[in-house]
Amino acid sequence: MSQSSNAQFSAQSPAYSLLELASVREGDSVGQTLANSVAYAQHAESLGFQRFWLAEHHNMEGISSSATAVLVGHIAGATKTLRVGSGGVMLPNHPPLVIAEQFGTLESLYPGRIDLGLGRAPGTDPITSRALRREGLGAEQFPEDVARLQTLLGPLQPGQQVKAIPGAGTNVPIWLLGSSLYSAQLAAMRGLPYAFAGHFAPRLYREAIQTYRDNFQPSEQLDKPYVILAVPAVPADTDEEAQFLATTSYQRILSLFRGQPLWMRPPVKSMDGLWNSGEKAGVKDFLSLQLLGSENSIREQLERLLQTVEVDELMFTVDLYDPEKRRHALDILAATRH
Repeated sequence: MSQSSNAQFSAQSPAYSLLELASVREGDSVGQTLANSVAYAQHAESLGFQRFWLAEHHNMEGISSSATAVLVGHIAGATKTLRVGSGGVMLPNHPPLVIAEQFGTLESLYPGRIDLGLGRAPGTDPITSRALRREGLGAEQFPEDVARLQTLLGPLQPGQQVKAIPGAGTNVPIWLLGSSLYSAQLAAMRGLPYAFAGHFAPRLYREAIQTYRDNFQPSEQLDKPYVILAVPAVPADTDEEAQFLATTSYQRILSLFRGQPLWMRPPVKSMDGLWNSGEKAGVKDFLSLQLLGSENSIREQLERLLQTVEVDELMFTVDLYDPEKRRHALDILAATRH
């Protein structure tokens, strides 16, 4: 069965999914943060969202998704129908055999519900990446590592010496993630589904997705192109409330630019005095695909976005400080599908 058969909607009406960083509110514990993530995933499942992916980051105060495979299992165990996966595993940090064993185990525990999204960035700073990485190997190994993973997760071959046990024969769906044209080209060449990181690197989204569609070669996993576009969203009951709630993500991205801890901070009435004009422009550029406002406003913004690009699925990042408002934001997003 091809990956495209998992879609519930046509390209004109894409499926909805979520990307999660397990963001820690200032003063909260990691345990409380992960309990909030579970409740968030369960609510998404009740509303018919398709996937819940967790992103790998390291050495970032305020983000608790570093042990990505562990959290995938935790969320999958707390839900019943949601597809759960990595968005993504940063493959240069790991031997492919270890990832094949981890995700083969997850697929054995939760059959038909696990996705393996792969990125070629380290997901951290250069010093930490050296602490994580196998000596002498890095992003230049990415195409070979993807091929090794495909072999390890596929059927055992006669004479195969290195085997992923569990993992062999599970055929966990592999996705390639990207924010440039490189992974779009590789995903097309390998016949793999593709997810573009428009939530933090929106500049090339149209070009990358078109490159992928134009060059796609069918494979055993996928018979036609399948695209996810990740976008930030701040849904609220009114446009005014959304503008207020959005200041949490503005503060966070400002901290990222300044090299400061990425704790989730409460929204503020005004960002004046918190950023300068150059920083404001940088944050707005970072979030240029952001959907913000009431149900009607977001529906209109979605219609405009989908006139610019053909996608099969939208994957939202929802950075809201209040966990209850964050879950309610999913109600608003779900309503825009109908």
